[in-house]
Amino acid sequence: MKLRFTFLFLLGLGFSALAQENLTFQKPSAEILALADYERAPSVSMDSKKEYLLLSYRNTYKTLDDLNQEEMRLGGLRINPITNISSTVTYVNNLKLRKVSDKTETQVSGLPQNARITNIAWSPNEKKIGFTHTTNTGVELWVIDVISASAKKITDANLNANLGSPYSWMKDNETLLVKMLPKNRPALIDSKKDLPKGPTVSTGDGSKSQNRTYQDLLKNKTDEANFDALVTSELYKVSLSGKTELFKPADIYAGESFSPDGNYLMVTTIQKPYSYIVPLSRFPQKTVVYDVNGKEIKVVNDVPLNEVMPKGFSSVRKGKRSMNWRADQPATLSYVVALDEGDQAKKVDFRDEVFTWDAPFNAEPKSILKTQQRFSGIIWGNETTAIAYDDWYDTRNQKVYLFNPSHPNQAPKVIWDRNSQDIYSDPGNFETKRNQYNRYVLAIENNNAYLIGDGFTKEGQFPFVDEFNLATLKTKRLYTSKMKDKKEDLQSIEDFKKGDVLVQIQSKNDFPNYYFRNIKSGKLTPITSFKNPFESIKNVYKEVIKYKRKDGVELSGTLYLPADYDRTKKTEKLPLLIWAYPEEFKDKNSAGQSNKNPNEFTFPYYGSFIYWVTKGYAVLDDASFPIIGEGTAEPNDTFMPQLIANAEAAIDAVDNLGYINRKKVAIGGHSYGAFMTANLLTHTNLFACGIARSGAYNRTLTPFGFQSEQRNYWDVPEVYNGMSPFMNADKMKTPLLLVHGDADNNPGTFTLQSERYFQALKNLGAPVRLVLLPKESHGYAAKENILHLLWEQDQFLEKYLKN
Repeated sequence: MKLRFTFLFLLGLGFSALAQENLTFQKPSAEILALADYERAPSVSMDSKKEYLLLSYRNTYKTLDDLNQEEMRLGGLRINPITNISSTVTYVNNLKLRKVSDKTETQVSGLPQNARITNIAWSPNEKKIGFTHTTNTGVELWVIDVISASAKKITDANLNANLGSPYSWMKDNETLLVKMLPKNRPALIDSKKDLPKGPTVSTGDGSKSQNRTYQDLLKNKTDEANFDALVTSELYKVSLSGKTELFKPADIYAGESFSPDGNYLMVTTIQKPYSYIVPLSRFPQKTVVYDVNGKEIKVVNDVPLNEVMPKGFSSVRKGKRSMNWRADQPATLSYVVALDEGDQAKKVDFRDEVFTWDAPFNAEPKSILKTQQRFSGIIWGNETTAIAYDDWYDTRNQKVYLFNPSHPNQAPKVIWDRNSQDIYSDPGNFETKRNQYNRYVLAIENNNAYLIGDGFTKEGQFPFVDEFNLATLKTKRLYTSKMKDKKEDLQSIEDFKKGDVLVQIQSKNDFPNYYFRNIKSGKLTPITSFKNPFESIKNVYKEVIKYKRKDGVELSGTLYLPADYDRTKKTEKLPLLIWAYPEEFKDKNSAGQSNKNPNEFTFPYYGSFIYWVTKGYAVLDDASFPIIGEGTAEPNDTFMPQLIANAEAAIDAVDNLGYINRKKVAIGGHSYGAFMTANLLTHTNLFACGIARSGAYNRTLTPFGFQSEQRNYWDVPEVYNGMSPFMNADKMKTPLLLVHGDADNNPGTFTLQSERYFQALKNLGAPVRLVLLPKESHGYAAKENILHLLWEQDQFLEKYLKN
């Protein structure tokens, strides 16, 4: 397929409005390019003992050639039918190893040439590391020996990675369970040449459902046949020497999971009938447990097609769900069943019931817990100790339980009953450690568990480690980070007795690096030493500012000023750029809390305006835009006045500091932030211009909910219509730059949304420019597109804001 290096540049910005602009890819100004064209630091993975460190290197950006590959969009998937792996995957191109105690990195030898590496996984004993390499014709399996830092190929390019990672390590560390292409795989059907034998017919049986607007769905029988061909695999046992043995014949294997003791394998397959209105995650599924020789032990779950869902974010499907192996037992399944048939509108005393089921599943499952709200997870500890979570979306309430899974008659103890959006009261997350089965379970020392918290407070961020007594349910503070000019993130406790903790430390100008922190002595031992790739902005001014909107809700944003700007004289009034994203809350207190830290590393990227601080702009990044619906009120009932109040407060706050010309303010956002931008330009005169990227502007095209809206269009047509910039396009007269990927895969934000909105604005005489980035999905990836995007934004802002 020949790639067309063209954009759809539809005009209305003072240029000719008679035709598209034939424009090749451009690069932004030198100041922006110096920041955008940088070398990405490697990502870091460590073994559980923190003895070895794996460094994974990848290119800063993809290229258009990377995006310009064969692609089929079926059942919610985007697949390369030639290589049999997701067409959206991001590859690693190099791997290095080093001992954590050393400083010298060792290049992994034997890697494939022009490596395209993904699906990296340590073996159970962490002496080997598996990965896949994608060639021009398919996916291979490779394995690294950690000690020798050498890699070797295990299979040919015949793996099927279309449903995710195509392999799992077995407990013996010498064998892998691998999904391979069937030997008699049928040829794919060319839908353009295949003549249909009849129409495509869908029906409704009268049941009500609340399905979002999904993309990339199956559309006809040809799609079904191609879906079958692409996702069907054979399961093989493959040794490290490359010996293969068929384990299970061809089927659509959607998930494989070994029991902690390694003696059983739970396998989930996708069944028919398929659906044209929901993705494959809601197709029928069958889950079977086998022994390690492939003998069927028990069908443990059978889920029918799930096209009909009750309304509400706390509603779930009927039947067994969240089926997983219990981490602290050799071979016990756990699962959940809704006691309200999954319908949040039904009134019941308990919403969910948790069961355990011991292999070989001859006895009946045991009920071990009922939750008052919707079950959301368990941290297994041991036979007598486990932590469970439930939550309820409408109230944002979360309950945390301590319970005894061996004695379900003992009432669970509610440890916390709290507002999940209240970050200032967040008790933190329970620390886990690997047990004898190499599974992560609750870390228990002398009847104490441990919590690591982000430590957000009204005064700032102070991460902490707490000891939690399982008998008294009381906490004891062991450590609080109080670094003045740096940000310390506590990652994990490595030695509970000695007090060694893995941390990541960064500052405004110091790239995030890993250290061991002894929380008893305070000693820091560096692990990595990555350098700042953005030296050109090290002297810009950065501050988290806090302010209030007119109803008293506290807001915040991170303010950047040019390095040479005189904050004392303030003789020059700067143009201001605001980047934001609306967020829904159920109470004003939570909405007013700030999770911003001025010591966070300044990382400019295409998803913000930070680049423009080098061009003489003031930038308010991540400005708070809460939309609040207290009690029974829904946030969107008052979306527009709250949106406007947020914008007014942000501009007033920076203006009151004396830095800006309030007649020269621009607003921008991506996705729901683009929706925000279009509405603010439509309903206010606060802004000189705006930039809206990959948004949705006509909410009647997402009639069964959007963002955090649970009601459908027919429940509240006035909300959907009133919030839709498209419906109010005749009111919009402010210059707007619309940007969209021409292959957007996000539910609801079809590229058509920007195209239709542009047409409406253009025909109504609004100053608007539409840029469609070729081959891009909801997030942008190709270097050519990203650099051109920055050029477009720079040209637009220079024309309509700065000059």
